[in-house]
Amino acid sequence: MRHLLRLIPATLALALGCAPPALAQGSATVELRILAINDFHGNLRSPPGGIRIGDPEDKAKKVTVAAGGAEYMATLVKQLREGHKNTIFVAAGDLIGASPFLSAMFHDEPSVESLSMMGLAITSVGNHEFDEGKAELLRMQNGGCHPEDGCQGPHPFTGAKFHYLAASTIETATGKSILPPYEIREFDGIPVAFIGLTLKGTAGIVSPKGIAGLEFRDEADTVNALVPQLKARGVEAIVVLIHEGGEPTGDYNECPGISGPIVDIVKKFDRAVDVVVSGHTHRAYVCQIDGRLVTSGDKYGTLVTAIDVTLDSATRDVVSAKAENVIVANASLAKDPEQTALIEAYDKLAAPIANRPAGSVTQTLSRVPNEAGESALGDVIADAQLAATKDAKDGGAVIAVTNPGGIRTDIVPKENGAVSFGEVFASQPFRNRLVTLTLTGSRLKEMLEQQWLDPKRPRILQVSNGFSYVWDASKPFGERVVADKMTLDGKPVDPASSYRVTLNDYLAVGGDGFTVAKQGTSPQYGGYDADALFAFFRAHGPIGPLPPSRILRVN
Repeated sequence: MRHLLRLIPATLALALGCAPPALAQGSATVELRILAINDFHGNLRSPPGGIRIGDPEDKAKKVTVAAGGAEYMATLVKQLREGHKNTIFVAAGDLIGASPFLSAMFHDEPSVESLSMMGLAITSVGNHEFDEGKAELLRMQNGGCHPEDGCQGPHPFTGAKFHYLAASTIETATGKSILPPYEIREFDGIPVAFIGLTLKGTAGIVSPKGIAGLEFRDEADTVNALVPQLKARGVEAIVVLIHEGGEPTGDYNECPGISGPIVDIVKKFDRAVDVVVSGHTHRAYVCQIDGRLVTSGDKYGTLVTAIDVTLDSATRDVVSAKAENVIVANASLAKDPEQTALIEAYDKLAAPIANRPAGSVTQTLSRVPNEAGESALGDVIADAQLAATKDAKDGGAVIAVTNPGGIRTDIVPKENGAVSFGEVFASQPFRNRLVTLTLTGSRLKEMLEQQWLDPKRPRILQVSNGFSYVWDASKPFGERVVADKMTLDGKPVDPASSYRVTLNDYLAVGGDGFTVAKQGTSPQYGGYDADALFAFFRAHGPIGPLPPSRILRVN
């Protein structure tokens, strides 16, 4: 029997495509189950889209499975812990931010409480944890009332019972990480280190004012610098929780091919790193990269990743690891009563606001862009922002633009096409203020050229009715917008003339790399983006998608 037990970890590791380290002669093993999630984004209720997976009956097709929601996830987490002596529940960031109304109205306090109740132990910090800035992230950890809105919930907010880790997020004034870089947990006497990382590119995708005084260092360099420190503390088993990911091929438990930043990062990690839990790209995969197990669990709480690790009691290192993404299937899981009670307590306060009728739509307004980058919902949002700021007293805008990353979900009609404020809010959950400022025609073109700062991930701004332009995919960076095809109300945009342009305050301070916006003059602040969209619905319903004609692409 002892001989067979020694063979099991080796067999599992070989099945995953990597040979395990040899077990120390005569040593025993310790089994550890790690449960992991990523990119929860405050989805206390099951997200409308569920999860898309390969049809079990025909892999060439896709099916949608109703999945997610804190009530169901809590039940699954309990089930996945059963029969396992050593377990820990971890996450890879973006647990909050860009959240539906029920969580966002209370600055994501309900989601932090929900995950704490589930027994979440450790998480890395994602870019969305910085949506309201560093101070708010620290409040999420430590508790207390919101500095502006005060205590709004049904009970005092005491902060997360789990621990945020941020090894690569450094205070420039002190050279130290804003939160602990790692945490060591012991399982049957074997120490296991969990390192938390925010993606290096965070500064380019969050509001600059919220991260003033912070820098986001290289992920691999950060981990590799910590390895000697951990080894000096007797740690051999290392798990990295990183808010960065990849783009896989295959189904949610497969990985026949994967690309993206996570591949190069893992390859640069010190060989001491054994398991990597990733996120950010909202994709699901179970991969082997450079001989290490790398996982990701989709988004919005639709999956829980169960990672089974075998540790050698003598070497105290990982000898094998395997993983399975388990669907939080609504049809087969009971609701956890504690989670139901928490949601009901907050919903009692939020529902009267969320359920206010906004208007109606003729069909779903999709956030998915066409080949040129224009989306039906993007058109409506830009029109709403122009309508809210076109009067002289409100800013005198003639053009409105908004960033696609701020549009988080489709607006899907209920019975009779009805849409509520909660659904309008969910499409733009960041609650950004509108800013109207003056840009010359040449500056406006420069700002549009910045849409391709990252050629692998262009950010095509959504624009209001009356303004249109053509871009040429064959041209080099900085020359893609066809100057004489930029028009406003059918007339060419004059490079030397001034135009009042509305954008949100995230873009106005250079968010998403649109630094030209900071050169705008005479800024006038208005209301919030979600409120502008709500007012637009109230005034113009029913609303339907318009033929895409504002952004045109050639080549």
